[in-house]
Amino acid sequence: MTQPITRMNPPTMPNSTEMGYSQISIVEPGRMAYVSGQVAVHPDGRAVPQDLVEQARLAAANAKAALEALGATAQDIVILRCFMTDLNSETLGLVFPAILELFDGAMPCITGVGVAALAGPDLKVELELTVRLPD
Repeated sequence: MTQPITRMNPPTMPNSTEMGYSQISIVEPGRMAYVSGQVAVHPDGRAVPQDLVEQARLAAANAKAALEALGATAQDIVILRCFMTDLNSETLGLVFPAILELFDGAMPCITGVGVAALAGPDLKVELELTVRLPD
């Protein structure tokens, strides 16, 4: 059976539990999956939503579909990287609830990265995952 991912938030580091993520994730050896950046592209090719929150929700839905394809759940996410154009405390506050919904109570590590642009001119959010696969 796959060992659970151990989450740590040492008292000597900023308290991230209130934000819904962990500072450290410890993974026992096993198979890993690296999920390419998921953006607000509909599987059926519909237009990219312009609203930042809708983009975050769609990127999270695409990330969840990747987890399901792997036979994994949010509990198996080791780290999520959130790339955003115009990253600031306000925009992160808008995007973060969709990410927390994807986590479904799991508290993997998370890193936010501000970028000048993503793969398409309308894209504002991209989510990249590292996942330890269940046995």
